[in-house]
Amino acid sequence: MVEIIPSINALTLEEVQKRIARVEPYVSWCHLDVTDGVFSRHPTWHDPADLSRFETKLKCEVHLMIERPEDAVDQWLVEPIRRVIVHWEAMRDPEFVIQKCRDTGREIGFAIKPGTSWEGLKPWFEKIDMVCALRVPPGASGQQMHSEMLVEIRHIRNACPECIIEVDGGVNPETAGRAAAAGADILVAGAAIFDAPDIGAAITRFKKVIAD
Repeated sequence: MVEIIPSINALTLEEVQKRIARVEPYVSWCHLDVTDGVFSRHPTWHDPADLSRFETKLKCEVHLMIERPEDAVDQWLVEPIRRVIVHWEAMRDPEFVIQKCRDTGREIGFAIKPGTSWEGLKPWFEKIDMVCALRVPPGASGQQMHSEMLVEIRHIRNACPECIIEVDGGVNPETAGRAAAAGADILVAGAAIFDAPDIGAAITRFKKVIAD
């Protein structure tokens, strides 16, 4: 079953918490977008010290769209973070990041953005828990995914049938079915959920599209 995870892309801790509260009744995971103003110019909340004030029953994955994640990963390896996603393009020492996550019992995922070949991840397939294919430029929620962006999902699935593949960016009811058919296990959606008049109905629609 393909899982839908809401993407929390917000500027302040207060807005992050409000968005989490809005989706808590409908999902078991949330996806926290974190940028540093360098790897992505789009600003988001990005202070790991705030995690001590988080109150949520959801499991959280954090998507670190930052340069040199090796320098910051330690700060994110606390509750409620269960999974850390770092960008292949931004790392200097992938083994270091993997080991840090393993030492604290967190899952680790490597992400690639559009324009980065998936083939660079092949040596890491057996060492990580998931591959995250970001199908829009890192940054703002609500960007459009182009259909050709799904081609690499099929390549990853063919190369690694056992891999868990997450698709992030431009996921909406129109693209969700195609992404699932291409081989995605997890779909991360932001604007298509939070801009909907009824969040519960929006998530139900996603599930129906995927099931069909």
